[in-house]
Amino acid sequence: MSQTVARAIEIIGFVSRQHRALGEVADHLGVHKSRALRLLQTLEENGFVRRVPEGGYGMGFQLIALGQLALEQVEVRSLAQPVLRRLREEHGHTVHLGELAGDRIVYVDKIDGRGTVAMGSRIGLPARTHTAAVAKVITACQDEAIRARILDAAEFTRFTPATIVDRAALERELVATRERGWAEDDGEHEDYINCVALPIFDARGQVTHGISVTALKAVAPLSRLRAEIGDFRAAAQEISQSLGWRGDEHGQR
Repeated sequence: MSQTVARAIEIIGFVSRQHRALGEVADHLGVHKSRALRLLQTLEENGFVRRVPEGGYGMGFQLIALGQLALEQVEVRSLAQPVLRRLREEHGHTVHLGELAGDRIVYVDKIDGRGTVAMGSRIGLPARTHTAAVAKVITACQDEAIRARILDAAEFTRFTPATIVDRAALERELVATRERGWAEDDGEHEDYINCVALPIFDARGQVTHGISVTALKAVAPLSRLRAEIGDFRAAAQEISQSLGWRGDEHGQR
């Protein structure tokens, strides 16, 4: 770790415990006040420390926001798992929990259905943006800048005749996803599998997670999954409400 980064981390911890004057920070680091001031100014510009009325420095509000996000992300899997298990028991299909991580969506939980056959999804692996329903639904619910970043990183590899292989077509699919409130995968990665997915809203009304229900076409074709979308939506809303959301399935309060 570089000395500058190490000092910045030390400052954040030091001012988070109680408000500190510039001289205290410099003494704690063992550096000149001018060096301590430059570090503090950089941290202040990025919201990691803030000036307090008495003239010293305290913990920045950006840390509070990031801390809250970290807590929410840790909680989502544990809060969602009972709901996912119930879905699996009631419908018999494989269920996934996906999470937005940077410019991709990652599977963070998976509960195999009855009579499961091999499929490409694995906990910890990314969900393909152009085929996986859970990736589509999370991407569709982002603002324009984040959605563009995700699409910039997407690879449009063809896996089956149904695979979406260009960005314009995927963007149209994302519009349709937003309008109907759920995403679909109609044999786009494995031609014998179909899937529907719904967004999970957090307390801020943002979508960083989604759930998907995946079935063999021979067991439950897409038409049957669509017919059961009310149950899947209720499950997604239950998880959203446990995260503090009090809106509807379209993210409206």
